[in-house]
Amino acid sequence: MVLNMGPQHPSTHGVLRLELITDGEIVKECIPHMGYLHRCFEKHAERLTYQQTIPFTDRMDYLASMNNSHAWVMGVERMLGIDKDIPKRIEYIRVLVCELNRIASHLIAVGTYGIDIGAFTPFLWCFRDREHIMGMLEWASGSRLLYNYIWVGGLFYDLPVGFEERCRQFVDYFKPKMVELNELLTNNQIFISRAANVGVLPLDVAINYGCSGPIVRASGLKYDLRRIDGYSVYPELDFDIPVGKGEMGSLGDCWDRYKVRIDEIGESLKIIDQCLDRLQKDLKRTPEFDPRAKLPRKLVPKPQDYYVRCEGPRGELGFYFIHKQNKELSKDGSTRMMDTEVPFRAKARGPGFNNLSVLPALSKGVMIADLVAIVGSLDFVLGEVDR
Repeated sequence: MVLNMGPQHPSTHGVLRLELITDGEIVKECIPHMGYLHRCFEKHAERLTYQQTIPFTDRMDYLASMNNSHAWVMGVERMLGIDKDIPKRIEYIRVLVCELNRIASHLIAVGTYGIDIGAFTPFLWCFRDREHIMGMLEWASGSRLLYNYIWVGGLFYDLPVGFEERCRQFVDYFKPKMVELNELLTNNQIFISRAANVGVLPLDVAINYGCSGPIVRASGLKYDLRRIDGYSVYPELDFDIPVGKGEMGSLGDCWDRYKVRIDEIGESLKIIDQCLDRLQKDLKRTPEFDPRAKLPRKLVPKPQDYYVRCEGPRGELGFYFIHKQNKELSKDGSTRMMDTEVPFRAKARGPGFNNLSVLPALSKGVMIADLVAIVGSLDFVLGEVDR
């Protein structure tokens, strides 16, 4: 039979159509069809200035808006040559909000993965705890999902007074909740039997498909751009890179991919603790501190090609810029080259696209119920896949 799973289906995590060729309950072939949520991101970016595009980067992977805008902003700052002039307090605030957003994103991945497999309670717990992070990021930026907070050269606004203390309270509250979640879901025998030894992704296949983030780390490769590229203030921070170990089944199975995300939440809490220490001691707020002081009046980089990447919650998020001068016709009929604030081309490399493209290789010969587990373990966001 040829079955359509999606595009409106609770387990496809967005408007994704999976065309299944089945023999009874066994999936012989799985063909993903995308394009139901096309965002035209690249075309928007080629019509707007670099600063105006930041709200559109937020709308790609809408569960990790801070990480998207951080990558975009880093690229533009490096093209302008002002990346070394950004004050340390701004850099630490950026890392703080990005790691909070990473935890919020992983909580959705873990909670919805539980509900895909039939565990309802963890879904409610994850959303309850994510609500605290949403509240804090709303306090800082004014928005709950699409923040437009990290700007080229600085921030929309400094952290509100009392933010660090409230963030510390959240960390203290959240650590015991993760222990409870592990007892309820991670070590649950029913969950293990549904996720272990299912959708095993060998490391060479993951690398050949260009997988990144928790997916390639679950297959055993210690590859994290926060360590490899050492961008922002990550080299100053102490954290580990969790990798899959095949504890419950085979290395690189669905359970490993889930476990890497759980462990990453713990590492993000460590990073947040260190950021709060610095922000409350060496880099305290002062009345004269202005997060917009380094904002350039005009964003006009030199003509160049530039690629920047960062470690988003789903893997390597990259932006490729081509910046050129515009030709302008003068009154006497001659042409002259004019500076512009708009990129000639902007290309986004969403990690979800590569992570999704490995699905046909993972789903040959599995049960339909196991396909649901495999799709959930890849944790893609279709806004980023379709861009």
